Amino acid sequence: MFFAPWLALLLLCMWQPGVSWAAPPRTGKEVPALSSFDRMVEELLAKYGVPGAAVAVVKDERLVFARGYGYADVEKKEPVQPDALFRIASISKPITAVAILRLVEQGKLKLEDKAFSYIADLKPAPGQTETPGIRDVTIEQLLQHTGGWDRLVSFDPMFRSQTVAQAVGVEGPSSCVTVIRYMMSLPFDFSPGSRFAYSNFGYCILGRVIEKVTGQTYEAYLKQEILKPMGISKMRIGATLLEGRAPGEVKYYHEPENDLADSVFPGITEKVPWPYGGFYLEAMDSHGAWIASAVDLLRFITSVDGRTHRPDLLKSETIQKMVARPSIWEGSAYFYAMGWLVRPSGNDANWWHDGSLLGTTTLLVRTHHGYSWSILMNFRPQVGDLGLEADQGMWKAFQEVTQWPTHDLFADFPNENTKEPTPEQPSNAERSADAGPTETSADMGAKGGCGCAASNDGSLGLWLCFLFFFFLLRRKQPLSR
Repeated sequence: MFFAPWLALLLLCMWQPGVSWAAPPRTGKEVPALSSFDRMVEELLAKYGVPGAAVAVVKDERLVFARGYGYADVEKKEPVQPDALFRIASISKPITAVAILRLVEQGKLKLEDKAFSYIADLKPAPGQTETPGIRDVTIEQLLQHTGGWDRLVSFDPMFRSQTVAQAVGVEGPSSCVTVIRYMMSLPFDFSPGSRFAYSNFGYCILGRVIEKVTGQTYEAYLKQEILKPMGISKMRIGATLLEGRAPGEVKYYHEPENDLADSVFPGITEKVPWPYGGFYLEAMDSHGAWIASAVDLLRFITSVDGRTHRPDLLKSETIQKMVARPSIWEGSAYFYAMGWLVRPSGNDANWWHDGSLLGTTTLLVRTHHGYSWSILMNFRPQVGDLGLEADQGMWKAFQEVTQWPTHDLFADFPNENTKEPTPEQPSNAERSADAGPTETSADMGAKGGCGCAASNDGSLGLWLCFLFFFFLLRRKQPLSR
């Protein structure tokens, strides 16, 4: 393992000019002023062997950059389009949080309500006794991941489909309701409300609360009442199996290819690729199953970000509550609020959420000074931290921009049967403003790329090899998170 990077370096340095080596395709409008994002993404894809990615960037709630890189389908050589659909994994959580807060605004529930009072019809598995105190867990505790379940202490039931189905006595794969029934008899990992522990299961419960309150399926309510007013129509809950791949959706890749899983579907007896049957995506609807484009994620975030150029779905006081610091996070440089990680900066804050599943790495960021961005990839490596380096890379690319364009590309990516929210026009001063990031925790290091991306004529020079060597040794530090 120690010699692998050196061998790669040697092979790169031996590569002769004139040998054909095609760079991954790019799609979408080229924006020369923002070429730092192009360089960063292609370096990241080359370093980790990521088949494809999509990136979108907003300034003052205007879409100024939206591009696709690499392949949505490697086998068919289909390039990623800027508005390609990706599994967004845990970026689903902010979407669920916004839906809950919308219902709070409408007076249909309260944050202090006991979550299980809305799903009182659910009972533990046959022969099991209900855990004392489980019906006292509040909606606010679920939103803030203080509900009492810690996957690092016990396990994450959302990824034990077969075990859960057998325990409850139903045919798999396990739905979210089946998982809830299974967990109702298991002890808490800590006293609810006493500390933070990231919980997919807690957001699974929130999805069922939404269904009981609205009388609709989780997906139907979110599409009609949350996403449609934002101008979004293409987002949907993804499918586990490849044959359920939506139009415009990428394929997902896992390494090594011969690392296969037992299918969560009892009728499928042969081994399957992990992204296509190793877990049951549909059961993860409210915590990790949405598919979306990088562009639509920025439509989403600019509809709840508290900025003034595009209308917000939530009231200002609700947005403030959504990103307020919970008491258990006092003294921390950052915290988990309701669906968002938050790092205060000046009079505002950076918000973000990342997502990770086998075959998927994603990130959505809203900065404290008027920018937002998203990056979606159809791969998750077994070694290294692709999500962290994507976060670092986006900040670094952002810092290299010296002049921001004034165009708005949202209209270039229309959604069906929706009306684009009408943005307020920024003033000339706002158009020319270029406040750089003041992220004090960031140590961006030297300005060097991995050197793996080919030049336009397909050649590689020795200077690229040295940059690649430097990139391997570059120190990592967290930024948004």
